[in-house]
Amino acid sequence: VVENSCNPGFIEIGRRLGGEKLDSYIRNFGFGETTGSGIAGEAKGILFSKDAFGPVEQATTAFGQGISVTPIQQVQAVAAAINGGYLYRPYIVKEIKNDKGETLQSFEPEMKRRVISEETSAQVREALESVVANGSGRNAFNDGLRVGGKTGTAQKVVDGTYSDGDYIVSFMGFAPADDPELLVYVAVDSPKNSVQFGGVIAAPIVGRIIEEIAPLAGIEKREGQIEKEYRWGDPITHRVPDLTGMTKGMVARQLHTYRIEWHGEGDVIKYQMPAPDSLMSADDIIHVYTEE
Repeated sequence: VVENSCNPGFIEIGRRLGGEKLDSYIRNFGFGETTGSGIAGEAKGILFSKDAFGPVEQATTAFGQGISVTPIQQVQAVAAAINGGYLYRPYIVKEIKNDKGETLQSFEPEMKRRVISEETSAQVREALESVVANGSGRNAFNDGLRVGGKTGTAQKVVDGTYSDGDYIVSFMGFAPADDPELLVYVAVDSPKNSVQFGGVIAAPIVGRIIEEIAPLAGIEKREGQIEKEYRWGDPITHRVPDLTGMTKGMVARQLHTYRIEWHGEGDVIKYQMPAPDSLMSADDIIHVYTEE
């Protein structure tokens, strides 16, 4: 259900939870109230009142339609879902200084409440990593960074009714999935001349942002990622073999079908590019550098 963003599946999950529990989860995750982030004019969003929360409203709410939420609310909620279940107040300004450089006021994370257990949060992280490896968020995949995330395709409301063919597409991505440090949300309003799905338009942007931020944040490649499934049309990839320390004769006996380009006058491979165990396409070249 989560991998393929299946609305009927979410409706069934909402039905099993029941209207009262579903509504309490929504509110516990911070929807229906401002986050207290300090953004001027921040909205509360729009939820159904408890009196108006019937079977139809319960069904549409379960897959995110019929209600209105803000981007900062979504970031706050997803952070709580993946960080072990703790809902923190987001803040925009880290500190305020005077003209002498003295700190007048600083802001730190402030926990509001716990909404789910660590065990539940771990299952959510695994499900969201599988979205990127095998589901609708595959365009955000980065080998070794263990990106997790979820696509969004929201139909826009015009004059109180849903507008046919007019959407906001989005993707919420985070990394690493085993110990999240980065959370990125990208929404594209009314994309034109393209298939209007979050996984097609927004997911690649989020994947690229995370890829470029990770080294700046000191995030290195992780073990234990969910490997990306091959789908028809994907480039054929292989894990790069470790050739360091081998001689030309030893490499020849490996019977590799990779294209190898030798550099240097020696016979023993000192280092190679790409690095061992990284992903390479079938047409890529392994550059090996030798020493005597």
